[in-house]
Amino acid sequence: MTYCVAIRMDAGLCFVSDSRTNAGLDNVSTYSKMYAYGIPNERQLVVLSSGNLATTQAVIGQIKKDVVQGATDSFCSVQSLEEAADYVGMVSLEQQAKHTGGGKSFEASFIIGGQIQGGKHAAFLIYPQGNHITTSRDTSFLQIGESKYGKPILDRIINQDIPMETAALSGLVSMDSTMRSNLSVGPPIEVLMYYTDSLVVERRYRFEESSEYLRQLNSAWDNSLREAFGNMPPIAWSQAWDKIDNASGK
Repeated sequence: MTYCVAIRMDAGLCFVSDSRTNAGLDNVSTYSKMYAYGIPNERQLVVLSSGNLATTQAVIGQIKKDVVQGATDSFCSVQSLEEAADYVGMVSLEQQAKHTGGGKSFEASFIIGGQIQGGKHAAFLIYPQGNHITTSRDTSFLQIGESKYGKPILDRIINQDIPMETAALSGLVSMDSTMRSNLSVGPPIEVLMYYTDSLVVERRYRFEESSEYLRQLNSAWDNSLREAFGNMPPIAWSQAWDKIDNASGK
């Protein structure tokens, strides 16, 4: 299983991904699920992947090949992020059909985000069928993979006005909560931060399983939750509208 998230705010974009693949309890491997391509001062594109490992690797491999060979359609030639999302969706469909016959067990999902000179920064979620959705002021983050455990944190924290550091921390806490509830998601954890209109990537990090920071983050989040729970108002039983009548059983 996989968990990846892309957060878009006015200040820029933050990408967070795990690196664990699981084909059974005795077959756990580590593969990066984040691919970055850029031409300084012209374009910066980041791809996150989730789904069948053979499919995702084939898609990323084809993207790299198209760049090297100067293909008509590639990350070098697309003129907008929407074109880039269409291109990734097309490559994904081609690879699914070429290697797997397009069966559901070989499907893959992708997130692509970044900025191309002359356009705005954004992120797109590309479905296995090749179509996509994008971020907006009402949808500030996109997730692929095991998304349900980390989503409540993002729903409460993320908005367009938050600083980049807050977005990165929210993504890491979201990842920590996912790892806590699903052992198939795990380190190394990769984080990439792109600042609006910079057209360069200066901040990319990789936290290994032995990372002292990940341990501190997990401990601090656990302690904060316990403290918050202890400060919750007690249940107002006397104010409850619906009381059970023990005598009548209603």
